[in-house]
Amino acid sequence: MPTLIKPLRGLRPVPERAADVAAPPYDVLNTAEARQRAAGRPHSFLHISKPEIDLPEGTDPYADEVYAKGAENLHRLVDDGVLIRDAEPCYYVYRLKMGEHLQTGLVCAASVADYDTNRIRKHEYTRPQKENDRVRQITALNAQTGPVMATYRSLGTVRDALEIASKREPLYDITADDGIVHQLWRIDDTLEIAALTEIFDAMQALYIADGHHRSASASRVAAARKADNPQHTGEEDYNYFLCVAFPHDETQILDYNRVVKDLNGMHRDELLERIRDSFSATPVNAPAKPQRAAQFGMYLDKQWYRLDINEDLIPADPVASLDVSLLQDNLIAPLLGITDQRTDDRIDFVGGIRGLTELERRVDSGEMAIAFAHFPTSMEALMNVADANKVMPPKSTWFEPKLADGLVSHVLD
Repeated sequence: MPTLIKPLRGLRPVPERAADVAAPPYDVLNTAEARQRAAGRPHSFLHISKPEIDLPEGTDPYADEVYAKGAENLHRLVDDGVLIRDAEPCYYVYRLKMGEHLQTGLVCAASVADYDTNRIRKHEYTRPQKENDRVRQITALNAQTGPVMATYRSLGTVRDALEIASKREPLYDITADDGIVHQLWRIDDTLEIAALTEIFDAMQALYIADGHHRSASASRVAAARKADNPQHTGEEDYNYFLCVAFPHDETQILDYNRVVKDLNGMHRDELLERIRDSFSATPVNAPAKPQRAAQFGMYLDKQWYRLDINEDLIPADPVASLDVSLLQDNLIAPLLGITDQRTDDRIDFVGGIRGLTELERRVDSGEMAIAFAHFPTSMEALMNVADANKVMPPKSTWFEPKLADGLVSHVLD
């Protein structure tokens, strides 16, 4: 009987090569940045996740030869002994350290069937082009190389099991060039594996945090392979996708802020007057970093303001009550005229990892006219949206720290 998660025979670097292999997620770097980061690093996983860097400049990243090059590079690292595969299915403990922040997750293979029936829950729409890209990459490599970050409602039994495993000698303990520490331990004891499988299988749900395109593409690959396999049982590796599951109270969401190019034909005083119909707008002498939900910072004409929305404008709906929705529905759409943040090129998004000084820079340079700082979306809010089978607005969450590509991959035998 298929379970929510199961162990996998991880394809991973030999310990002495882990730091050379580990790479940022494929979708946080463009081709030029990946080419630069991989220069002089023949073992970097970027040669597999962004293989266009090994082809002539200007190569279409969606060309057939790009996926073929990725497969060639993966096979090269296996043939050279840089990547090895565990002989038996294992779980792995994956700990991330970012400054004082720690989060400890379980690397596992998560059930596509449970994804398809929404036991593994989503909160974002996906884009067809990105899905198609990941389908072709998985098919070419016969492996899932980009882990999906998932979360679950925190359980002491899982925390205790992972804590025991992390007392052992780690397989890897590396610090990436961005200062993030990545540690990995293997769980290969059959009793420990069975206990973790049973604990997770009793959970009502897992929640996708980061990796909606990876999980959606894994589902498409599984459907195609099932259709082509008359002996399909449901236990094949293609029925599961690579996942790292973290407890919700350790998963860190940073703010995802907005900058807008113009004031929609208004001057500053007119805009402020209209904003005060729905918000209090208090000038402050320092960057107005929101201290709670339903509070915003606004930077306009070299002045920061703290915005507090009128409480009677906060609805009970799990999506409409999100801070990103409150600002959109009560200011950005009605006053600045941006009704679709996905398609309007007057708005841009700045991850909280860059700080509020980046908002100031974008406005002071004249590139943008106004900036808004958000309070981070909570994990509870994300899970409430997913439980309601609804979708969050675009750019609602910025997860940090991010998982590395290359430390564990899932081969589809």
